[in-house]
Amino acid sequence: MPFPQSRTHTSEDYWNLPEGKRAELIEGGLYAMAPPDFIHQRLAAQLTKLIGNYIDAHNGDCVIIPAPFAVNLDASDKNWVEPDISVICDKQKLTAHGCLGAPDWIVEIVSPSSRKMDYNRKNALYSEAGVREYWIIDPAKEKVTVYFYQEDADPVIYTFNQVIYSGIYRDLSIIVSELLK
Repeated sequence: MPFPQSRTHTSEDYWNLPEGKRAELIEGGLYAMAPPDFIHQRLAAQLTKLIGNYIDAHNGDCVIIPAPFAVNLDASDKNWVEPDISVICDKQKLTAHGCLGAPDWIVEIVSPSSRKMDYNRKNALYSEAGVREYWIIDPAKEKVTVYFYQEDADPVIYTFNQVIYSGIYRDLSIIVSELLK
């Protein structure tokens, strides 16, 4: 849901939003973010824990960070997004403000107000920015759409009951339905 757009917004507008207001800055437009529901938060928390535990157990170099966390995809003044989950393997991208540049793996959990943004606009932004892997988890449809941008492959659609393997961590498997138990 966009804020009224009377002008092009910048990083300064993004960082000076009123207390308690969350939005994303995409190509000069500020888009308000609705509070997530229980299923959304449960999935985000469980996925963060599962992926984080995997990284720790394998002495991985990547960092997993859940929202709210600012990601400046193109390290410019145009695009600040807050993915539900970001996995960043180049720690030099991490700053006090967030991540400057594309994370390696992004997970978005669809809510009714974010559906179009997650499937269309963010998908294009993430692909162009150099994100290696993008998962769209859709609780309403109980589907997960996985893009392996680094392989230039067609998206793969899974049900919540199917095993999904990460492209970044080939031996990490996830069954989304098990995260909701």
